[in-house]
Amino acid sequence: MSMRAFTAAAGVAAVLTGGCHSSGQTAAGATPRPPTASAPATPSATGSPLPSTDLPYRPQIDPSQFGATVDNPWFPLKPGTTFVYEGVKDGKPSRDVYTVTDRIKTIIGVPCVVVHDTLYLAGKVGEETFDYYSQDAQGNVWYFGEDTEELNAKGKVTSTEGTWHAGVDGAAPGVYITAEPVVGQAFRQEYYKGQAEDQFRAVDTSASITVPYGSFNDALMTEERPKLEPDVLDHKFYVRGVGDVAELSAKGPKETDRLVSITTG
Repeated sequence: MSMRAFTAAAGVAAVLTGGCHSSGQTAAGATPRPPTASAPATPSATGSPLPSTDLPYRPQIDPSQFGATVDNPWFPLKPGTTFVYEGVKDGKPSRDVYTVTDRIKTIIGVPCVVVHDTLYLAGKVGEETFDYYSQDAQGNVWYFGEDTEELNAKGKVTSTEGTWHAGVDGAAPGVYITAEPVVGQAFRQEYYKGQAEDQFRAVDTSASITVPYGSFNDALMTEERPKLEPDVLDHKFYVRGVGDVAELSAKGPKETDRLVSITTG
């Protein structure tokens, strides 16, 4: 998936075992509560298997519990807002233009806001993606899929690998970010077996980060591990009231993405 959509992902907190983690309630909608060190390892439809297992992941989604308005302060997606990021990808300077549209796409009955993500490599469009997010009644943001195209230097589409929609060919939505992040909290962000199986874990809620847009001392830092790429580890930083401000590779190919500007329509 694209840099911004970050192969959405998540495993379970290290304290959990078995197929799915429990939040102390069923997830007939979308109600993942942050796991704690004493969280019981009992089933919950919103949890996910540990990265080392292949147990089923089948979140039960109640469309009536979701809306296309995404106002989670850690990842606000207000239509008309454009986030611009700059960095390095595939050894080339990158510029990522991430625009929240006013379009809504319905996936398995759930209304999702459509985000248009255009990635420029060395000044030319290298990837174009439409990402689909929805927020549940508890304020957790879920990722329901993406349509992506990779382009060559002549602008010709060379691949659509990474495209997936929840409900198609066994794909399922994941929790992109929760309403109240806590250290140790972890979830799948997406699930399409063999194609999209990224995971995230919250590792710090008071991290310091400086990007062209500003300096922050109270950022949420997560680690993201693509299950299909075990040698890759990324750190992402979110700032309350701003959103995603940076992605920095910690292991694997060098990739960086730092927030430069935010404009509203």
